[in-house]
Amino acid sequence: MRVAVTGTPGTGKTTASERVETDLDVIHLNDVITREGLTQGIDDDRDSAIADLDAVETWLDDRDDVLVESHLAHHLPMDRVIVLRCHPETIEERLVEGGEGEQSAEENAESEALDVILAEAVDEHGSDSVYEIETTDRSPSSVAEEIEAVVEGDREPSAGSVSYIEYL
Repeated sequence: MRVAVTGTPGTGKTTASERVETDLDVIHLNDVITREGLTQGIDDDRDSAIADLDAVETWLDDRDDVLVESHLAHHLPMDRVIVLRCHPETIEERLVEGGEGEQSAEENAESEALDVILAEAVDEHGSDSVYEIETTDRSPSSVAEEIEAVVEGDREPSAGSVSYIEYL
């Protein structure tokens, strides 16, 4: 089984995924992309590498029983897609505290309010394979337990259960 843990930067993907107790191999995709050079240039506006998703998919081809964590994971073939959600104001705070620029933090907060990653996940995988987890006021361990419930099949799909439209 392949499970994606995705979401806007700042939602807690890496922190929660590190606490998940599972037999699946946990893959931090952004680290793999950097380590393996799975890129296709640089986005000058954002000063960041552009992932080559075809190369990433090829790298992932022979790997099953994985939990793949990244804001890009929902773009890959997956059986279940977990979208971590967090209030946009909290995302802004976390990203700025982590060293992101104000413009990038605001862009990510707006993206979260507009459900960009959720919409992409549902479009690519269907609502029956997408699970939202609200992380704003929850501990990483609590979020990890929810991820485990999805992996074990103990939680129903829940696309569309979180909204931050009031932020806009």
